Amino acid sequence: VQLQASGGGLVQAGGSLRLSCAASGRTFSSYSMGWFRQAPGQEREIVAAISRSGLATSYTDSVKGRLTISRDNAKNTVYLQMNSLKPEDTAVYYCAGKSGSSVSNRALEYDYWGQGTQVTVSS
Repeated sequence: VQLQASGGGLVQAGGSLRLSCAASGRTFSSYSMGWFRQAPGQEREIVAAISRSGLATSYTDSVKGRLTISRDNAKNTVYLQMNSLKPEDTAVYYCAGKSGSSVSNRALEYDYWGQGTQVTVSS
């Protein structure tokens, strides 16, 4: 599966963005999905993950209550709604897909990666 992330940009602190990740192919619903981010000089970290059905989700503590992951299997797309953004959310955001139904926070378990989209939050 090929993944194409979009929706990044420059926003002021407290603002909102919605990232989208469109997947090619007809098997999108077979993959659990995740959003990761990587800031300059830092390791890539999980932001949120969602199961194949969308019924199970997981978030890193720093984004709970502000970011929401969702998916539309009919549109082969996973979303990351980002509200109340903070300067520390600045990073390149990547979507990723893994086979199987379980939600995972481990980057090594993901087989497919999008190209990344830059999110910059100004103070």
